[in-house]
Amino acid sequence: METPIFIGIDVSKRALDVHVLPSNEHWESANTPAGIDELTERILVLSPTLVVLEATGKYEAPCAAALAAASVPVTIVNPRQTRNFARSMGQLAKTDRIDAALLALFADRVRPEVRELPDDETEALAAILARRRQLIQMRTAEKNRQHATTVGGGASRAVRKSVAAHIEWLDAAISDVDGELRDAVESSSIWRAKEKLLRSVPGVGPGLALTLLADLPELGRLSRREIAALVGVAPMNRDSGSYRGRRSVQGGRGVVRVALYMGALTAVRLGAPFRALYDRLVAKGKPKKVALVAVMRKLLVTCNAVLRDESVWHGKSVIAS
Repeated sequence: METPIFIGIDVSKRALDVHVLPSNEHWESANTPAGIDELTERILVLSPTLVVLEATGKYEAPCAAALAAASVPVTIVNPRQTRNFARSMGQLAKTDRIDAALLALFADRVRPEVRELPDDETEALAAILARRRQLIQMRTAEKNRQHATTVGGGASRAVRKSVAAHIEWLDAAISDVDGELRDAVESSSIWRAKEKLLRSVPGVGPGLALTLLADLPELGRLSRREIAALVGVAPMNRDSGSYRGRRSVQGGRGVVRVALYMGALTAVRLGAPFRALYDRLVAKGKPKKVALVAVMRKLLVTCNAVLRDESVWHGKSVIAS
């Protein structure tokens, strides 16, 4: 049998550090179209079992896309996973070369699943959504400043006028981005169909639907357990010996969880079946926050099912994998 080959690629804006296991071969390529082409050719010759890159703010996307297009098994992992792995290995030093070797070892020991990379439309939609979130955060900060200057006093009229003008500008910018989102969805028959399916589920409004489409491209292609774990709404055990800790959710995709939280609040207000689940858990003595997380999970699983089955929600409980 051939020896499995695992490759880690540490990505920066200008360079790609590559480490190969078990040979411990290492090289650096430029993070440019020509450098990525050279890197892809060298990796193809090696026929690796798995190539792992770390998510680094989109600098990894061109390299990952080139490898995927060449049918190389490649996956992008969450930096938190690799940081935890490094700590578990006692690796505290950090250089590009060390990080590449660590990613190769992570690929060998953990064997993260190869997942389909988002297409260009998904990437574009995600970028617009990310910008919208940034603008909303800025507007929230400015509104807090506006409140402080009004209640606390001490600010000049010029400062208050400046804050108000910035809020007005941000309102207009958010409105423009919302228009871009709508245009992006309307221009794609696939996006329109998927959004229609998702919006049929109680609690799924435009914001949650677009977040699921852009930030969770795996939706509809995984089992209910896999999608819940990927997002971070699957309860994690905290047991040791005779101790039984409270289950909690962690990790996953925080942006999706925030949107799901708002959707769950709406779904509970709208009634069955999500309200019934919430009331049943609260009646059993579960904290309201725990009950709401359960609704988030059910909402996610339901959305996963309607995309998987390509069928609008009909009010039935979705429990199939």
